[in-house]
Amino acid sequence: MGSDTRGRLVERLSRVATADARTVVGLSSGTSADGIDAAVVRISGGEALDVELLGFVCVPYDAETSARVSRAPEAQTPELARLHYDLGEAFAHAALRVIDESGLKPADIDIVGSHGQTVFHEPPADGRPGVTLQIGEADVIARSTGVTTVSDFRAADVAAGGSGAPLIPVVDWLLFRHPGEPRLLLNVGGIANLTYVPDSLDDVVAMDTGPGNSLLDAIVTIATAGRMRYDEGGLLALRGEPCDAAVAEFLSLPYFAKPPPKSTGKELFGAQAARRLSRAVHPETEVEHLTDAQLGDVLATAVAVTARSVRAGADLLPPASSVLVSGGGVRNQALMSLLSELLAPARVASLSEAGMDPDAKEAVGFAVLANETLLGHSGNVPRATGATAAVVLGKISPGI
Repeated sequence: MGSDTRGRLVERLSRVATADARTVVGLSSGTSADGIDAAVVRISGGEALDVELLGFVCVPYDAETSARVSRAPEAQTPELARLHYDLGEAFAHAALRVIDESGLKPADIDIVGSHGQTVFHEPPADGRPGVTLQIGEADVIARSTGVTTVSDFRAADVAAGGSGAPLIPVVDWLLFRHPGEPRLLLNVGGIANLTYVPDSLDDVVAMDTGPGNSLLDAIVTIATAGRMRYDEGGLLALRGEPCDAAVAEFLSLPYFAKPPPKSTGKELFGAQAARRLSRAVHPETEVEHLTDAQLGDVLATAVAVTARSVRAGADLLPPASSVLVSGGGVRNQALMSLLSELLAPARVASLSEAGMDPDAKEAVGFAVLANETLLGHSGNVPRATGATAAVVLGKISPGI
């Protein structure tokens, strides 16, 4: 090691950590496996955190990459290893793109926070510790961007006995608490999660409620042989009629009655669950052969499953006067309408009402978590994940 590099990482991290503000890139790819969200934010303050969104882009996966991600849970080791590095390149590209579109240069960025792509998630059960796997090699990101990168946020929580999810509750509390007015923060990605945000972090409770868009997207993808990946605007679901019996049967799964902390993934609410739900609605027809009218019925039923499981989750939390919604589900008219009905008298609104782009929230969240890591602050909420302790999250890949 040359004398010009020895100690540079510690010096740089110390300088960045003690600065009044930091410019951070956050990268996230959810269970929908449709692409990478990238945000650039300016973060200042301590517990009263101030976050300014400087830029946001969504970089879709191409069809081949999306298919590879979908196959990853069953992939052989060589294929998974190659995908791990290829996704590192994809995350680096997304980071460079959002930096450029924000009118900045990599040298302007203090740190990158990358969630990676979840390919397997199994919470603790029956005395067995949980496991979770996010891929997208962070050393590739750090090397390609030249920016020190924090990644693999979930592992430390799992090591402390938690499930590694949900991880955004501390961000919800830092950014969206409203003194004297408890709120619910609902993110509807592939999986839906709720956070109860009161005045004190010690009173925060959160959980994955069940499927978000995972059932809807799987149904559309299978039914159209991949020509469509989602029900844009929820318009197909709006034309259908939900099957109440199928909803009740689906919601009888033990997961929905389990109290928090709890987390889940596409292992429970993916393609197989989508086929099972479709058969419950139209037992005489496989998903691939649904008519347009039948497809609308199945999607309306999946919307009802998502909305009613969110309602069931809210019933396990203290009451709140408002629900702020983020994630792709905020654009599904059928879902938002049913959520408004089921969660009344709480007012349901887009996160945009709180000044945040609802699509950008998860990427912003991992930028904030990277900032917390740099400052040595814990990033998990044990009441949400089941961990035995609050711990600092993430691994650091030097960008020098």
